[in-house]
Parts: sequence; structure tokens; C-alpha cells
Amino acid sequence: MPPFLRKSFETLLSLFYPPHCAKCGVDTAAGIHLCQACGAKAHRIEAPFCERCSEPFAGAIEDAFVCPKCGSHPSHFECAVTRYLSQGVVREFIHRFKYDRQFYLRHPLADWLAETLEDDRIHAHPFDAFVPVPLHPARRRERDFNQAEVLADLLAQRAGKPVLHAIQRIRYTTTQTRLERHQRMENLRNAFRVRHTSLVQSRHLILVDDVFTTGSTVDECARVLRDAGAASVRVVTVARG
Repeated sequence: MPPFLRKSFETLLSLFYPPHCAKCGVDTAAGIHLCQACGAKAHRIEAPFCERCSEPFAGAIEDAFVCPKCGSHPSHFECAVTRYLSQGVVREFIHRFKYDRQFYLRHPLADWLAETLEDDRIHAHPFDAFVPVPLHPARRRERDFNQAEVLADLLAQRAGKPVLHAIQRIRYTTTQTRLERHQRMENLRNAFRVRHTSLVQSRHLILVDDVFTTGSTVDECARVLRDAGAASVRVVTVARG
């Protein structure tokens, strides 16, 4: 459905069905899909966490650090920034948006994603554009949309930056859900390519996806971007698995 038709449909729908919290059902203000009480239950990532992948750690660590996993497996992206764990209401909303086509949930997901822009790892260093992680055409037809593109568009509107559809997924891969990290890396080998190197050469880019799990997908995307001449690649996601 084209964006203008979807927006018109959602406006018409709100006339007959007053806005409510998508988690508990309590009435909310127009355009608000998550009440304050349910939003407070989202599992936020607090320090200490790995500066490279945002994995939280228990204990009294005061200085910035890189976790052993990132230290032993250097990545092609500078950092992956996320403010929430993929648990509870965050995980539920991602799944309902992604698999159940509850498209209106893009708004609370974009709110969580936008918090990454306030992180010093993103905020302190200028960037040129957002790049959504692509879906293979076959999977996009199955889902009707690419969740990373939808979220990147909303994030770009807030940040005043363009979205570059710079990467193409050229090989269909099996689901990564049950694969270990090394299996995911092998599964993704030669799965992506840059559409036009001139789009990314010497540019500082922010990759956008919904969930960071092992980082294999965004790392392979970052690799092809860097090989095509990108100056730097950082990653932002709604949540960390």
C-alpha cells in the first residue's frame, strides 16, 4: 500500500477506533501506541556495556571497554548502537510489526530507534546518510515490506538525513534464527553487493536494522560498504538480541 493511502487509512480508522496502547489496551492520545506504564517496562540497556556491540555486562566497570567477543572477532563496522534488549514489549512489538504486518507499530519502534541518535558514538561524529539492511526480493514479496527500510525512513525524517538504498541482497539465505555465529557468517557469504560504488565512496554511513543478534548480517553489509569505499560504517538497531 502506498504511504499516502496507508496514512489516510490509518486516519480514517482512528475515527472509528479511538487510539489505545497496543500492549495493554488503555486509551491513549492520538498517535500514541504505547502508554507510559507499558513503555517503562521496556528493558533498557544501561552501562556498563561493550562500546563496540552494546552488549550489557554486570559488574562495576567504569571505563569504556570492548567485550572479549568483539576483541577476538574484529568487525567491519565501528560500533553497533542500541538502547534496548529484545525482550518483553520490545520483542513483542518487533514481531507484531515484522511478521503480523501491524504497520502502525513502526511508530513506537522508531521512537526506540531514535534514542540511538543521542548516543555519543553516533551524535559526536557526523554522518552522511542512513543505509537500511536489504531483504532478498523473494522475502520482500513474502513480507510486503522491508522493516529496516520503513524504520530508516522514519529515522531519516527526524535526523534530516537522506536514506541510501545502497546495498542489494543478491543471494537468498535460509533463516538465521537457529544458527551459531560462524554458521551465520558462512550463510551470508557473498549475499550482498553495493549497487553503485559512487553512492558510498568517502561517505560516513549508518546501517539500520531492527535487531542486532550476533552482528553477522550488519557486519557483512559493513564489509561490502567499506570495500566499495565508504569512509566509515556504524550500526543502529531498535534492540539487541
